Amino acid sequence: MPLFSVQLRNGQTGIGKTDCEVVGRVAKGKYQKWLTKDGRLLLEAWARDGLTDEQIAYNCGINVATLYVWKNRFPEISEALKKGKEVVDVEVENALRKRAKGFAYLEEKQEIDAAGRRTVTKTVKQVAPDVGAAVFWLKNRKPEQWREKPSGDDDNAGQLEQLLKGLKSDD
Repeated sequence: MPLFSVQLRNGQTGIGKTDCEVVGRVAKGKYQKWLTKDGRLLLEAWARDGLTDEQIAYNCGINVATLYVWKNRFPEISEALKKGKEVVDVEVENALRKRAKGFAYLEEKQEIDAAGRRTVTKTVKQVAPDVGAAVFWLKNRKPEQWREKPSGDDDNAGQLEQLLKGLKSDD
């Protein structure tokens, strides 16, 4: 590790070892790892895995405020995080849509009888549409029609009933 010399606030000179280059009074180097292809790929993966900015900052060994500075200062870091978050956002949107509409899935149950023979029973199970997920989806996708209205204005009651009928008929 190279030695460095830095002017301390009290006017004295400090000498120490570091793995980064010191330029004036600002240490340069910690962010450089995250500007490399491998560093950006790791940032993107953490964002895709659903880590928060606080968790990503911790994994980088920095404070979250420093991560925000890096995101503003280095478009490469900001883009890597955005790209990773876009993937997980789409996955969550798809899961919400699926839950709002209801879905079917195949359940497999394995049993072993007294003679040691294994039998597999496959059953198609239905998950009913989730009204809460549907309303959340609609409030965000069509806010002009589904926003919360002051009490006494109950235009959405009929729309909700119509939505539920439509969801059931989609099956």
